[in-house]
Amino acid sequence: MNYRHAFHAGNFADVVKHLALVAILLHLRRKDAPFAVIDTHAGRGRYDLTGAEASRTSEAADGIGRLGAVEADGALGEYLRLARGGSSYPGSPLLAAALLRPQDRLVAIEKQPAEAALLKAALAGLRNARAEEGDGYLRLPALLPPPERRGLVLIDPPFEAPDEFAAQAQALTAALRRFATGIYLLWFPIKSAAEANAFCGEILASGAKKVLRVDLDLGLRDAEKLSATGLIVINAPYGFAQEMEAVLRRIAPLLAPNARADVRVLAGD
Repeated sequence: MNYRHAFHAGNFADVVKHLALVAILLHLRRKDAPFAVIDTHAGRGRYDLTGAEASRTSEAADGIGRLGAVEADGALGEYLRLARGGSSYPGSPLLAAALLRPQDRLVAIEKQPAEAALLKAALAGLRNARAEEGDGYLRLPALLPPPERRGLVLIDPPFEAPDEFAAQAQALTAALRRFATGIYLLWFPIKSAAEANAFCGEILASGAKKVLRVDLDLGLRDAEKLSATGLIVINAPYGFAQEMEAVLRRIAPLLAPNARADVRVLAGD
């Protein structure tokens, strides 16, 4: 598997993942206290949808491109305001940076040197956003707990390595030991229901007390393309599950006629 951001920017999986990201950050903004955002696999920050990588797959047309006429408020409206229109698509670090207040902070980490250089350029001039070149899994423990004692950790790897599910679960387990009250958002592709369910079992074994799973299945049967995506949210804010369920119920039919969304609690209330 290879879900490097540049090839799939703005696709249906990005829509779900970035909707969740925006919704969580809007919840964090409801309190005046500062928060931190740590993005462990940040990518380059902004993606040219007319560039070679995105043009090769053209997946944005069936993702953010299908939401062009949607009008909404709340998290969906904010996401569409930031992501829709133009020939480029903002990745998670730019979406997060756009929602930071002066007291909040972003650390965005990218392992690939060329991508990290582009990320640094994309975040240049933003006082409370910092880009780092490095291995997000290795850097994460040193960044936790954040001084703010509030925040979100996004773990969104490209799944190039065969042991990526295990690496994600191990990173989460170590992170929870240092920052048990943080919000964690983990993305994973669903190519095999058994593999996805096994991963969720590993997450439950990590010690997380409050675990939410969000799936979107386009209902396609194309073995060559990803057609189902999943999120794990640890310590989801109050009301987040209901908000995501309502939003996904609205947009799923726009993304594919037979698309089905599922939001369920795996542990906790």
